[in-house]
Amino acid sequence: MSDKIQLSTSDGQTLEARWDHAANPVAVTVFCHPHPLDGGSMNAPLMIGVTLRLVERGFSVLRFNFRGTGSSTGSHDEGRSEILDVAAAVDLALGTGLPLGIAGWSFGASVALSWLADQPSPPPYVGIAPPPDQLPDSLPPGSKRIIVGTRDQVVDIKALMAYADRQLIDVVLTPGDHFFHGRGKKIGDLVAQGLTG
Repeated sequence: MSDKIQLSTSDGQTLEARWDHAANPVAVTVFCHPHPLDGGSMNAPLMIGVTLRLVERGFSVLRFNFRGTGSSTGSHDEGRSEILDVAAAVDLALGTGLPLGIAGWSFGASVALSWLADQPSPPPYVGIAPPPDQLPDSLPPGSKRIIVGTRDQVVDIKALMAYADRQLIDVVLTPGDHFFHGRGKKIGDLVAQGLTG
């Protein structure tokens, strides 16, 4: 089951969002989309493919469009104010009472990790190919995984792996490029594994 909803941020923006509900949910995941200035949105193919697989595995998934994307109000802020967008989604997800996880792809993965950096008790995190030059220098302890394709043509794989090593983040190298065309099910499985520790 899928519901279109709206989120309200602490600075007064209204975000277009979608709940995809598992039949018998065991957890809830906030899932953040890639860079809006490069065409990224909550309806990007990998976002949909991973979401569908997570739902099959018992995760209810909350996707949303960052400010200035789709029908969301506001304007793109290079990942700064977007942290408030993540916070609004997390607040709603926590209201389900289910165990929370947070995930993102590319830009969304970096914003999600920036949000997580300020949390004293962070939920499990999985980032799909986050750009290493946009990631926080200090992170709280907790379960974290980064997934990156062996042929990623967008991010610097070596730099990303060095960052993950410094931060004690689990890295999964898997066949594919930055977009993982047709691999939503496989990437969804890797995300689900990371979110369940």
